[in-house]
Amino acid sequence: MNIVIVNDSATINGGAAKVALTEAKALAECGHKVHLLCGAGPIAADLASTRNLVIHQLDIPDINVDPSRIRAMSLGLWNPGAHRFTQELLLSLDATQTVVHAHSWTRALTSSVLQAALESRCSVVLTLHDYLMGCPQGTFFQQRKGCPCTLVPMGISCLASNCDTKGYTHKLWRAGRKFVQDKVSGAPRNIRNFIYLSNASLNQLKPYLPPDANYYRLPNPIDVQRLTPAAVERSDIFCFAGRFVPEKGALLFAQAAQAQAISARFIGDGPQRDQIVRIMPSAQMSGWMNSWDLSRALRDARALIFPSVWNEVLGLTVLEAAAQGVPSIVPKGCGAEESVLDGITGLHFESGNASDLEAKISMLKDPVFAAKLGREAYETFWSTKEWTMAKHIENLEAIYGEILEKRQS
Repeated sequence: MNIVIVNDSATINGGAAKVALTEAKALAECGHKVHLLCGAGPIAADLASTRNLVIHQLDIPDINVDPSRIRAMSLGLWNPGAHRFTQELLLSLDATQTVVHAHSWTRALTSSVLQAALESRCSVVLTLHDYLMGCPQGTFFQQRKGCPCTLVPMGISCLASNCDTKGYTHKLWRAGRKFVQDKVSGAPRNIRNFIYLSNASLNQLKPYLPPDANYYRLPNPIDVQRLTPAAVERSDIFCFAGRFVPEKGALLFAQAAQAQAISARFIGDGPQRDQIVRIMPSAQMSGWMNSWDLSRALRDARALIFPSVWNEVLGLTVLEAAAQGVPSIVPKGCGAEESVLDGITGLHFESGNASDLEAKISMLKDPVFAAKLGREAYETFWSTKEWTMAKHIENLEAIYGEILEKRQS
């Protein structure tokens, strides 16, 4: 079996890239012949030395950092060089024994690689890390209004809506990219295999995906060391981790934390940083952390607050907290809700409702109750091997095998 992993970058620069590159490395180490097709460099050192892994780095700059904005806007819609290279690569492989697994392509490769993959007659599977198969923004969220979007994607009202923080011109460019993806590349209508991370995310996207497609649930792996459960009852710090942007709900947490007079720690950064400080001058602002420091910070918390007001696809931080024995408060209706048993391993609150969030924070002021939820979160997480990389690769191999088997039947 040949495996072609498609990802914009050859270094980890986000959640999708982390999954794609760790999958490529692990699959190659299992003995599979793996090709990594990526646009932007540099190439991570551990990948370059991995046996059975062939890296095709096309030297396409990330459109967000390309100094030529005209080139970025043009080649960001469709990259003929990436299309041509993908065609040639896939022609050199046995289509009946090749799976093309796409993770990300919007920041360098473009949907031209999807068209080439679909034309090749190789089996294609796409991981739904976001909502770009349905929404031109990829979030189903009104950035400027700070609320979920209920408009029909690419409809007249959608196209007229100035929902992009970068301005209406950028919104129209995103709509153009979505049009090219839908009408030129053939995605998602010609893709028959999708990997999804949570039931909530799949339910939101399903109306925009082919009705006869095959769906495989495969949550992202969690790379975390098993330690003793954190002593959450000894801490009074409630923690937020993520980007300080409207859809992540950092301001909602700041308001609730100030009202409840609790100690709050904000890990991350973003355009709303100054607003957070104005709302809650006593807040600890920790900036971005690597995975090791984040784990330590979570262990020092009473609870993780996950206040996102958009439909998060999964919510990895919630699982990372559970692995440490730290309970989470999550909004109802998003992917993170599926990782928290209400009243058992954490608490649910009404999405966007500051009063309800305050009430749930108040409940976790009780150290005994918080410790009980934390222990249950820890035991629930570690009682299953679903989140380990070994189990992830085992399940992924089974998915590839089933896709190839269906092709031959």
